[in-house]
Amino acid sequence: MSDTNPTASTPGPVPFRVSDEDLDDLASALAQTIAEVKRHGVILDRLGSEPDPVPPADQQEDGAAEAEADDPEQTDGPASVFIVALGGEAYAVELAALSNWVNHLLLPVYGREISTTRPWCAQWHDHPEAVARLHALWLAWQQLTDKQAGLAGPSTWHRDHLDQALVHLRAPDGPFAACTTSPTRPNHRVLSTPAPEYAEVAA
Repeated sequence: MSDTNPTASTPGPVPFRVSDEDLDDLASALAQTIAEVKRHGVILDRLGSEPDPVPPADQQEDGAAEAEADDPEQTDGPASVFIVALGGEAYAVELAALSNWVNHLLLPVYGREISTTRPWCAQWHDHPEAVARLHALWLAWQQLTDKQAGLAGPSTWHRDHLDQALVHLRAPDGPFAACTTSPTRPNHRVLSTPAPEYAEVAA
Protein backbone atom coordinates (compact mmCIF):
# COMPACT_ATOMS: atom_id res chain seq x y z
CA MET A 1 0.00 0.00 0.00
CA SER A 2 1.39 3.33 -1.01
CA ASP A 3 1.97 6.03 1.62
CA THR A 4 1.73 8.88 -0.87
CA ASN A 5 -0.57 11.76 0.06
CA PRO A 6 -3.03 12.46 -2.78
CA THR A 7 -3.34 16.04 -1.66
CA ALA A 8 0.37 16.58 -1.83
CA SER A 9 0.64 15.02 -5.27
CA THR A 10 -2.09 17.25 -6.73
CA PRO A 11 -0.40 20.26 -8.34
CA GLY A 12 -1.76 23.64 -7.23
CA PRO A 13 -2.51 26.59 -9.53
CA VAL A 14 0.56 27.84 -11.32
CA PRO A 15 1.18 31.52 -10.47
CA PHE A 16 0.71 33.84 -13.44
CA ARG A 17 3.55 36.29 -13.86
CA VAL A 18 3.51 39.34 -16.11
CA SER A 19 6.74 40.71 -17.48
CA ASP A 20 7.63 44.35 -16.79
CA GLU A 21 7.14 45.27 -20.46
CA ASP A 22 3.70 43.67 -20.58
CA LEU A 23 2.81 45.34 -17.28
CA ASP A 24 3.66 48.75 -18.74
CA ASP A 25 1.48 47.97 -21.77
CA LEU A 26 -1.40 46.92 -19.50
CA ALA A 27 -1.06 50.08 -17.42
CA SER A 28 -1.07 52.22 -20.57
CA ALA A 29 -4.12 50.40 -21.94
CA LEU A 30 -5.90 50.81 -18.61
CA ALA A 31 -5.15 54.55 -18.53
CA GLN A 32 -6.51 54.93 -22.06
CA THR A 33 -9.64 52.96 -21.13
CA ILE A 34 -10.24 55.14 -18.05
CA ALA A 35 -9.83 58.31 -20.15
CA GLU A 36 -12.27 56.93 -22.73
CA VAL A 37 -14.81 56.06 -20.00
CA LYS A 38 -14.54 59.59 -18.63
CA ARG A 39 -15.10 61.06 -22.10
CA HIS A 40 -18.14 58.85 -22.54
CA GLY A 41 -19.40 60.01 -19.14
CA VAL A 42 -19.19 63.62 -20.29
CA ILE A 43 -21.12 62.79 -23.44
CA LEU A 44 -23.75 60.82 -21.51
CA ASP A 45 -24.19 63.68 -19.03
CA ARG A 46 -24.74 66.06 -21.92
CA LEU A 47 -27.15 63.72 -23.70
CA GLY A 48 -29.14 63.36 -20.48
CA SER A 49 -29.63 67.12 -20.36
CA GLU A 50 -30.74 67.49 -23.97
CA PRO A 51 -34.42 67.66 -25.00
CA ASP A 52 -36.30 64.65 -26.36
CA PRO A 53 -35.55 63.61 -29.96
CA VAL A 54 -37.42 65.32 -32.76
CA PRO A 55 -40.54 63.38 -33.82
CA PRO A 56 -41.26 62.46 -37.48
CA ALA A 57 -42.25 65.28 -39.83
CA ASP A 58 -45.97 64.40 -39.93
CA GLN A 59 -46.15 64.39 -36.13
CA GLN A 60 -44.21 67.66 -35.99
CA GLU A 61 -46.84 69.41 -38.08
CA ASP A 62 -49.68 68.14 -35.90
CA GLY A 63 -47.83 69.03 -32.69
CA ALA A 64 -46.85 72.48 -33.98
CA ALA A 65 -50.46 73.24 -34.90
CA GLU A 66 -51.68 72.24 -31.43
CA ALA A 67 -48.94 74.28 -29.73
CA GLU A 68 -49.76 77.36 -31.77
CA ALA A 69 -53.42 76.98 -30.89
CA ASP A 70 -52.58 76.83 -27.17
CA ASP A 71 -49.81 79.42 -27.03
CA PRO A 72 -48.34 80.94 -30.22
CA GLU A 73 -45.22 82.16 -28.37
CA GLN A 74 -44.44 78.90 -26.58
CA THR A 75 -41.15 77.17 -27.54
CA ASP A 76 -39.78 73.77 -26.51
CA GLY A 77 -36.49 73.72 -24.59
CA PRO A 78 -33.99 76.52 -24.04
CA ALA A 79 -33.48 79.07 -26.80
CA SER A 80 -29.70 78.47 -26.62
CA VAL A 81 -27.32 75.68 -25.56
CA PHE A 82 -24.87 78.30 -24.23
CA ILE A 83 -24.58 77.94 -20.46
CA VAL A 84 -25.18 81.63 -19.72
CA ALA A 85 -28.67 81.23 -21.25
CA LEU A 86 -29.53 78.34 -18.90
CA GLY A 87 -30.82 78.46 -15.38
CA GLY A 88 -31.74 76.26 -12.45
CA GLU A 89 -31.30 72.52 -12.91
CA ALA A 90 -30.32 72.83 -16.59
CA TYR A 91 -27.41 75.11 -15.61
CA ALA A 92 -26.31 72.75 -12.81
CA VAL A 93 -26.33 69.71 -15.13
CA GLU A 94 -24.39 71.56 -17.82
CA LEU A 95 -21.85 72.89 -15.31
CA ALA A 96 -21.27 69.38 -13.93
CA ALA A 97 -20.61 68.04 -17.44
CA LEU A 98 -18.33 70.99 -18.19
CA SER A 99 -16.41 70.37 -14.96
CA ASN A 100 -15.76 66.77 -15.98
CA TRP A 101 -14.32 67.94 -19.28
CA VAL A 102 -12.19 70.70 -17.71
CA ASN A 103 -10.85 68.48 -14.91
CA HIS A 104 -10.24 65.29 -16.90
CA LEU A 105 -9.24 66.57 -20.32
CA LEU A 106 -8.48 70.28 -20.54
CA LEU A 107 -6.33 70.72 -17.42
CA PRO A 108 -4.33 67.47 -17.68
CA VAL A 109 -3.42 68.25 -21.30
CA TYR A 110 -3.37 72.05 -21.53
CA GLY A 111 -3.17 73.28 -17.93
CA ARG A 112 0.25 74.85 -17.91
CA GLU A 113 2.02 75.72 -14.67
CA ILE A 114 0.59 78.53 -12.58
CA SER A 115 2.72 81.69 -12.47
CA THR A 116 2.35 85.42 -11.93
CA THR A 117 1.82 85.84 -15.67
CA ARG A 118 -0.47 82.81 -15.92
CA PRO A 119 -2.88 82.73 -12.95
CA TRP A 120 -5.50 80.05 -12.37
CA CYS A 121 -8.32 79.43 -9.91
CA ALA A 122 -9.33 76.01 -8.65
CA GLN A 123 -12.78 77.51 -8.05
CA TRP A 124 -13.13 78.65 -11.67
CA HIS A 125 -16.82 77.71 -11.62
CA ASP A 126 -17.42 80.73 -9.36
CA HIS A 127 -16.16 83.10 -12.07
CA PRO A 128 -18.97 83.82 -14.58
CA GLU A 129 -16.58 84.88 -17.35
CA ALA A 130 -14.47 81.75 -16.91
CA VAL A 131 -17.55 79.52 -17.02
CA ALA A 132 -18.76 81.24 -20.18
CA ARG A 133 -15.40 81.02 -21.97
CA LEU A 134 -14.76 77.41 -20.92
CA HIS A 135 -18.25 76.35 -21.95
CA ALA A 136 -17.85 77.97 -25.37
CA LEU A 137 -14.51 76.20 -25.71
CA TRP A 138 -16.12 72.87 -24.78
CA LEU A 139 -18.96 73.32 -27.29
CA ALA A 140 -16.41 74.00 -30.03
CA TRP A 141 -14.39 70.96 -28.93
CA GLN A 142 -17.45 68.72 -29.23
CA GLN A 143 -18.14 69.97 -32.74
CA LEU A 144 -14.59 70.05 -34.08
CA THR A 145 -13.43 66.70 -32.67
CA ASP A 146 -16.41 64.88 -34.16
CA LYS A 147 -15.66 62.65 -37.16
CA GLN A 148 -17.86 64.85 -39.33
CA ALA A 149 -15.50 67.78 -38.72
CA GLY A 150 -12.83 66.05 -40.78
CA LEU A 151 -9.17 65.43 -40.06
CA ALA A 152 -8.39 69.15 -39.70
CA GLY A 153 -11.06 69.64 -37.04
CA PRO A 154 -8.76 69.33 -33.99
CA SER A 155 -6.20 71.68 -35.55
CA THR A 156 -8.95 74.22 -36.20
CA TRP A 157 -10.10 73.90 -32.59
CA HIS A 158 -6.59 74.62 -31.31
CA ARG A 159 -6.07 77.60 -33.61
CA ASP A 160 -9.47 79.27 -33.51
CA HIS A 161 -10.70 78.40 -30.02
CA LEU A 162 -8.23 76.95 -27.50
CA ASP A 163 -5.37 79.40 -28.02
CA GLN A 164 -7.57 82.48 -27.78
CA ALA A 165 -9.53 81.16 -24.80
CA LEU A 166 -6.38 80.43 -22.77
CA VAL A 167 -4.86 83.83 -23.62
CA HIS A 168 -7.89 85.59 -22.13
CA LEU A 169 -8.56 83.19 -19.25
CA ARG A 170 -5.01 83.12 -17.91
CA ALA A 171 -3.98 86.68 -18.66
CA PRO A 172 -2.60 88.69 -15.69
CA ASP A 173 -5.64 90.98 -15.98
CA GLY A 174 -8.12 88.20 -16.83
CA PRO A 175 -10.90 86.73 -14.68
CA PHE A 176 -8.34 85.10 -12.35
CA ALA A 177 -6.29 88.27 -11.79
CA ALA A 178 -7.00 88.20 -8.03
CA CYS A 179 -6.60 84.44 -7.70
CA THR A 180 -3.72 81.98 -7.44
CA THR A 181 -0.46 83.13 -9.03
CA SER A 182 1.71 80.60 -7.15
CA PRO A 183 0.86 76.95 -6.40
CA THR A 184 2.17 77.43 -2.85
CA ARG A 185 -0.19 80.35 -2.17
CA PRO A 186 -3.71 79.39 -3.28
CA ASN A 187 -6.13 82.30 -3.47
CA HIS A 188 -9.64 82.92 -4.75
CA ARG A 189 -11.52 86.17 -5.24
CA VAL A 190 -14.19 87.05 -7.74
CA LEU A 191 -13.52 90.49 -9.19
CA SER A 192 -16.37 92.98 -9.06
CA THR A 193 -17.94 94.09 -12.32
CA PRO A 194 -19.18 97.56 -13.27
CA ALA A 195 -22.64 98.26 -11.88
CA PRO A 196 -25.25 98.81 -14.60
CA GLU A 197 -26.51 102.35 -14.91
CA TYR A 198 -30.24 102.77 -15.33
CA ALA A 199 -31.61 105.95 -16.80
CA GLU A 200 -34.21 107.59 -14.64
CA VAL A 201 -37.65 107.44 -16.15
CA ALA A 202 -39.25 110.88 -16.31
CA ALA A 203 -42.48 111.07 -14.35
